[in-house]
Amino acid sequence: MTAPLPLPPVPDPFQLPFHYGALHQIGIDWLVAPDPIRELLAKHHPDLTAATFEDGQALVSLNYQLYFAQYPFGGGITQEIEFSAIAFPTDEGGRLPRLTYAQYAQGWDQTKLLGIARLHVVCDNPFAIRAGRELYAEPKYPGWFEVGLPSLNGPAGETWTIRCKSATIAPDATLEKDPDPLLDITADLDGLTAVAANSAPVTGYGTDREGRLLAGPMNVYQPYRWYDLSAREHSSRTRLTVRTPDSPLGRDIRALLGAGAPAVGAWTYQSPPVAAHNRPYYLPTRPRP
Repeated sequence: MTAPLPLPPVPDPFQLPFHYGALHQIGIDWLVAPDPIRELLAKHHPDLTAATFEDGQALVSLNYQLYFAQYPFGGGITQEIEFSAIAFPTDEGGRLPRLTYAQYAQGWDQTKLLGIARLHVVCDNPFAIRAGRELYAEPKYPGWFEVGLPSLNGPAGETWTIRCKSATIAPDATLEKDPDPLLDITADLDGLTAVAANSAPVTGYGTDREGRLLAGPMNVYQPYRWYDLSAREHSSRTRLTVRTPDSPLGRDIRALLGAGAPAVGAWTYQSPPVAAHNRPYYLPTRPRP
């Protein structure tokens, strides 16, 4: 029997679990050839194996997050993009059920061993970048975002647009924006019917500098909304444009997705509102002299 492993350290000033005050998220999935993913996993996460689905294809996922957190000193807003391969710990392969992509996307893997092996994480919050690196061994680096999101405070619709640009972290730990775009994402989900997906907790994998494999579950307290995009008529619903093809992120996207592979699904989560400030009304007043 294998001896129990110690828990990874939680360095100051971090505390776990990290609680999200609100979360808005979209993920887009692609079924792709497995060999390029296996090569990247061997390089970045050697103790993980790429999951396979229909026709032996592997799965790549790109997800954008906008989240709010409340701290003792106030609030913080963070945006990030994760580019990941769906994978599992190699030694645990015998525990996994055989699933189609649609079954996986709806949360049928209750072992939660099928997780996101992060290859790139671009984030606009220097503190969150440090936390991701030190707590979860995320390959996290700076960037910034221009977005258009479905919102109760805006026009009706289910279209997401995200432009991710490069950035650096200044010596004073602030974000310095660069005008150069890294990638653009558009997901037009208007008119589609979503399915409730019981896919949380989502297991995120990281490999630290000592080569140790970490697994960090993320609980989301309501179902995701999953959109099946596998039909041919939905092939133009999502668009991913790599603006800096020679960057590490650009090279890995091109290696895994090739020349514009169509997405097979998208999944979203938006925190419900907790309050609403309503329209004012007039009160009768006495005539003024």
